[in-house]
Amino acid sequence: MLRSQFEEDLLNLHNQFYEMGMLVSDAVSKSVTSYITHDKELAKDVIDKDEHVNEHEVKLEKKSFEMIALQQPVTTDLRTIITVMKASSDLERMGDHAVSIAKSTVRVKGTKRISEIEKVISDMSDFVKKMVDNVLIAYVKTDEKDARMIAKMDKQVNEYYHEIYSNTIKVMQDHPETVVSGTDYLNVAQYLERIGDYVTNICEWIVYLATGKITELNSNRQIDEP
Repeated sequence: MLRSQFEEDLLNLHNQFYEMGMLVSDAVSKSVTSYITHDKELAKDVIDKDEHVNEHEVKLEKKSFEMIALQQPVTTDLRTIITVMKASSDLERMGDHAVSIAKSTVRVKGTKRISEIEKVISDMSDFVKKMVDNVLIAYVKTDEKDARMIAKMDKQVNEYYHEIYSNTIKVMQDHPETVVSGTDYLNVAQYLERIGDYVTNICEWIVYLATGKITELNSNRQIDEP
C-alpha cells in the first residue's frame, strides 16, 4: 500500500468516526426529547436508525484491521487506528443507551408524570449532548487539553444523576402512584450517566492519541447511590 493511499485511508477513518459520532449525538438528543414530549414516533425513529450506528462501527473495525494487516503501522499511525477502534466501540455503546431511552418512551402508557424531574432530565440530556459534541471536536483536533477538560464535565453529569435519584425516590415515597414513571426516570438518568462515562473513555483515547500514554481521567466514575 502506497503511503499516499494509507494517509487517505486514515483520513477516511477520521471522517467516518466523526460521522458516527454525529449520529450518536443526534440519537441522544432525540431519545430524551421523545421521552420528555411523549413522542413515540420520534422514539421509534431513534431505534430504527441505530442500525446505521452499528454499521459504522463494523466498517471502522473492518477497515482498521485491514490497515494494520497490510501496512503494519507503528507509532502515531498505529495509535490513530487503535484510537478509532476503541472510541468507535464507546460510541456504539452510547448509541445503545440512547435506544434504551427511546424504548422507555415506547413503553410508557399513561403513567403519572413528574414535570419537575423531567425538567432536570432534560437539562442533564442537554449537558451530556454538549459533552458528546465537544469530544468529537477534541478528537478531530487531537486536543489533549480539551479532552481533559471535557472529562471533568462528567462530575456535573453525576451530580444531575444524584439530584434526579434523590428527588425521584422522595416523590415515589410520598406518592405511590408515581412508582412506574419514577422507575423509568431512574433508568433514563442512569443511561445518560453511562453515556457521560463513555465520553470520558473517548477523552482518554484522545489523550492516548496525543501522548501515547494510557491515562485514567476520572478515577471514581462509579455511581454511589444515595
